[in-house]
Amino acid sequence: MAIVTPQLIQNCPGCGRELSAGDLACVDCHALVHGKELDLLARDARALEAKREFPQAADLWARALAMLPADSKQAEWVRDHLQSLSAAQRTEAAAPTNKWVKKLGPLGPIAVLLAKSKGLLAAIFKLKFLLSLASFVAVYWALYGWRFGVGLAACILIHELGHFIDIKRRGWPAEMPVFLPGLGAYVRWQAMGVTLVQRAQVSLAGPLAGWLAAVACLVLSIRTGNAFWAGLARTGAVLNVLNLIPVWVLDGGQAVHALARPERMALLATALGLWLFSGESIFFLVAAGAAWCIFVKDRPARSSWSTLGYYCAVLAGFAVVLMAVPAPAGQ
Repeated sequence: MAIVTPQLIQNCPGCGRELSAGDLACVDCHALVHGKELDLLARDARALEAKREFPQAADLWARALAMLPADSKQAEWVRDHLQSLSAAQRTEAAAPTNKWVKKLGPLGPIAVLLAKSKGLLAAIFKLKFLLSLASFVAVYWALYGWRFGVGLAACILIHELGHFIDIKRRGWPAEMPVFLPGLGAYVRWQAMGVTLVQRAQVSLAGPLAGWLAAVACLVLSIRTGNAFWAGLARTGAVLNVLNLIPVWVLDGGQAVHALARPERMALLATALGLWLFSGESIFFLVAAGAAWCIFVKDRPARSSWSTLGYYCAVLAGFAVVLMAVPAPAGQ
């Protein structure tokens, strides 16, 4: 296990800005100064937790906490996690293995073995994913029939896997998607040292995957002549564009945090252009959200034109799908 100590850093690892002594986060790009050390500490702490070595894991998390700004979301998460570890340690000390073996009789050894296995946690997360997916399909199956219920769930799953895969390829921990009938789905993840640009890229990876799913449905509708696939392509495109409105906890709301005022103005112009060009009023909602974001005070000091290009390219891709599958007359 690596021994991690804070290094003397004179420039921000994210944007290169000169840092003051004692800075824990960059005031321009909000990157954590000790991001690499924090990732190593988090990795080692999780490895200790998997072996149920809670005191050692808590020590590493405490060291990580000292490298985080006290008011950051990461610090809040670490403090909550330390409390959870403390509770787990007390529970384990108050309920020795022999007590559970006696209470559960023949099933005792099996229960203890499962409780000590990190595979149990993975099984629980997979079960949560499967049960939420099944409930999501069931609701839309009952409302619109099995084909639409399964098809819509598949499209949303592909969207969420876009987030999941992008997070995993960066080496960060993430849970399988959880579905919420009527609301959609989400992927829970946590990583240290995440910059605004990285968070924006993870947020946009879901709509990008959703666009691929919509295009696949569009191709199937063209090849088969089946209106079902056309309807599914349009539904998927509309839901993804709604998710790209730069407000609140939507993917667009997370992505816009990486855009400075000039990029937000460019996003507004792009959304208005797509609205006028495609005739799809949903892009006006994106434009309205972008207009609002121009005047809020959470803008970063540094520009990220690559994030803007990513954002606008995904929006344009959905405009193409929506123009290929226009809304039925009267809607």
